[in-house]
Amino acid sequence: MSTEQLSITGLPVSLFSSSTQAILYNFKDVPVQSMLDFDYVSRRKTPSIAGLVKPGAYPGSHHKVFFGQEEILLPIYGSIQRAVQSQPNADVFINYASSRSAYESSKEALESPSIRTVVIIAEGVPENDTRRLMALAKSLHKVIIGPATVGGIQAGAFKIGDAAGTINNILECKLYRPGSVGLVTKSGGLSNELYNMLSKHTDGIFEGIAVGGDYFPGTTLYDHVMRFELMPQVKLIVLLGEVGGTIEYEIVEGLKSGKITKPVVAWVTGTCASVFPTEVQFGHAGAKSGSAGESAQAKNNALREAGAIVPTSFAGFKDSIIQAYATLIKAGTVKPIQDESPLMLPENYVAALRDGRVRRATGIISTICDDRGEEPTYAGVPVSDLIEESLSIGDVISLLWFKRKLPKFATRFIEICVMLTADHGPCVSGAHNTIVAARADKDIVSCLASGLLTIGPRFGGAIDDAARTFKKAVESRWSPDEFVESMKRQGKLIPGIGHRIKSANNPDRRVVLLKDFARKNFHSTRYLDYALQVEAYTLQKAQNLILNVDGAIGTLFLDLMHSSASFTSEEIDEMIEIGFLNGLFVLARSIGLIGHALDQKRLRQPLYRHPWDDVMYVNEPVNETGVGAGDSQDQGVPTP
Repeated sequence: MSTEQLSITGLPVSLFSSSTQAILYNFKDVPVQSMLDFDYVSRRKTPSIAGLVKPGAYPGSHHKVFFGQEEILLPIYGSIQRAVQSQPNADVFINYASSRSAYESSKEALESPSIRTVVIIAEGVPENDTRRLMALAKSLHKVIIGPATVGGIQAGAFKIGDAAGTINNILECKLYRPGSVGLVTKSGGLSNELYNMLSKHTDGIFEGIAVGGDYFPGTTLYDHVMRFELMPQVKLIVLLGEVGGTIEYEIVEGLKSGKITKPVVAWVTGTCASVFPTEVQFGHAGAKSGSAGESAQAKNNALREAGAIVPTSFAGFKDSIIQAYATLIKAGTVKPIQDESPLMLPENYVAALRDGRVRRATGIISTICDDRGEEPTYAGVPVSDLIEESLSIGDVISLLWFKRKLPKFATRFIEICVMLTADHGPCVSGAHNTIVAARADKDIVSCLASGLLTIGPRFGGAIDDAARTFKKAVESRWSPDEFVESMKRQGKLIPGIGHRIKSANNPDRRVVLLKDFARKNFHSTRYLDYALQVEAYTLQKAQNLILNVDGAIGTLFLDLMHSSASFTSEEIDEMIEIGFLNGLFVLARSIGLIGHALDQKRLRQPLYRHPWDDVMYVNEPVNETGVGAGDSQDQGVPTP
């Protein structure tokens, strides 16, 4: 830093350029995107943000943003140290930490060799903390802007956070290209008003700084006025102070001593404070008058007497700027510049859609749930209604699966099916797979998926097939024996018929319960009755060819849909075709599979290895060509 030009107060004259890059601490999404939008319309070649700091962030983290039309990734670092080491070219640190934690992070940034300027956004930083930071910055020849600041901007080069407001305001105020005015204010809010005023009545700003409203700002109005004095690009200095403090008197002395030679247009706000009988605290911590010399009137008078152009009220501020700028134009000090068009920023899609300026086809259609209101709705029913009306999981399934409220007997039947098929012991394939996965220390989701993937035609997935097959038989008016013999000729098993353990003499209690419930509550059991006639025929062949739980659920769901009078024939066909009924088994069995996974983890069971004595090892002799007997690779050619 020893080679750079310093102002009379010891600050670097040049803080920013079109190649300046910043590190943002405890960043917010909106100012990040705002900075990059400014970069784009200003035709910067590289983004002004080098990296972001989020304490504790995982190494390799990124934040996705737009740079014009292109999406880019900004690196997120878990510490300031890591950020400055990785981004040595970044010399501005923008601190969004709260007032309680701003000191430590700002101190660490100031002590980092590559950081030249620290911007503290937070308002209300303890004054002792601020003064310690100021002393540290002075000893290291570094700059603090803030606390309680919106930041600043160098037109067409670099913008701090939310400075200058929206992108529309930036374009309107022509901040995408440099002018010849240096603006320094206490107020960040009024700085936006002045950017607008200066863009209309001058060629715009070269640089604007809001020093912040706290009583002890890191740098003062005078500090930046003296920087502007040495900036060749700045021809006119515009100053907006406020009631309270005495820093404006340093500018008065600078004007009187000739240290400030450029024209200064100034106004100190808060002149209304004189009408109050007691001291008034305005918006900023430093905006209060403790003595006559700190009043806005006294400071305005002193600036006027020292040679600054000071209006009689803020309403005349614009005319004073016009007067001063016209004088510079007439003297040839400022030459009119030719406006250039900024790059047009692609419109924000979310905002455009919200305002009805664009449309696009949706990518997803949802007819079962809407989460856009104050609470989700299931098929149009608010979730709170489910609780207030003491509805059950069967009602939730009826809304989310069938998109309608089913009669109570129907939702109760759904719940019975779930309860009866939730689990069938650890030996069935789904539970076995889940147990093996759990003992391999897989997570619950992986264990559940391992078990669910076994569900199919041979395990739990026959409900749809049973419903489909029996529905076709009934509607084709086949007699039970015709149906059975037809399936036999085709070499097909009858879905829903047969059990490995249960038999006519040892019936499946689950099927008995389902049949009893249906006969008491359904208006018709046409499909169940037909399935039982088929069972009577198949039992003549073998005692285990009974109607199993898949067949009972499949046929009874057909009876339920007809009994409830809630479904058309086409809807019933569609539900069977796309897997509604198998979905019921998947839902139910998930309960049991999760239970098995939790059980194994709770028991801390070791890795499963299948026992040798349960495996039949077949070691076929290998012939001279390396092909086992019966494994000839040439079809139709006998094995030698």
